Amino acid sequence: MDKRAEEITNHLLSFGLTKKEAGVYISTLELGRATVSKISRKANINRTTGYDILDSLINKGLISISGKEPKQEYVAESPDNILLLLEKQLLTAQENIKRAKNFVPELKSIQKVGDRPQVKFYEGVEGMKQVCEDTLTAKKPIYAYANYDDMHRTMGDYFPSYYQRRAKKGISVMGIVPDSPLARERALKNKEEARELAVVPADVFSISPDIEIYDNKVTILSWREKLGIIIESAEIADAMKKIFELAWAEAKRLDKQSGLGVKSEAGV
Repeated sequence: MDKRAEEITNHLLSFGLTKKEAGVYISTLELGRATVSKISRKANINRTTGYDILDSLINKGLISISGKEPKQEYVAESPDNILLLLEKQLLTAQENIKRAKNFVPELKSIQKVGDRPQVKFYEGVEGMKQVCEDTLTAKKPIYAYANYDDMHRTMGDYFPSYYQRRAKKGISVMGIVPDSPLARERALKNKEEARELAVVPADVFSISPDIEIYDNKVTILSWREKLGIIIESAEIADAMKKIFELAWAEAKRLDKQSGLGVKSEAGV
């Protein structure tokens, strides 16, 4: 196969055709009009397979039949039909997405997760973004331990939009964070970003991994190791919430005592 033929084949494969479908379609285009035997020989496949592939291409609107057996011939339709095929596939995909949005919750309702905690690991920045996106499913306020410097150093282009989307969904956050200029900057946006912070002196409280507790989940994001973890367990989440509530009381005391608390422009 020469370079041009290989490029054409690769394009057809990217459009959803199989390798044999691409070979038969190209062979039919080059022959113009031919019997299944001629097309199969040119495409280097057996005659029986040729019939199956041609039938598939007919269903896709790329091939048509001329005449009747035993003089039946196959004709390649205009390559413009590839655009029609892709448009049809797009409409089908969009319809399937709509159906899936309604159907997936039903599947979740019958999913057996058992009594053991479910633990999922995500690697790299993209994986960590997936973990953050999961927090947007929270039904109740999120409890968080965070370090804004490490967060924004790793995924600074992601978080401004994330904060806005979370607030728009009505998901609030209570967060304990070490003091830094960036932490104070975020505190100024507490109200618009649906958040309450306890800003603690960095020499008293310094944490790098981000820990968030919501619903029956606990997520951990290691900014240094580029690793995300989601633990799904009602028991573990409940225990972590109780620990956070104790830590929150002390963090607010330290915040007030040190005078680090920064009120937003709206007074939050």
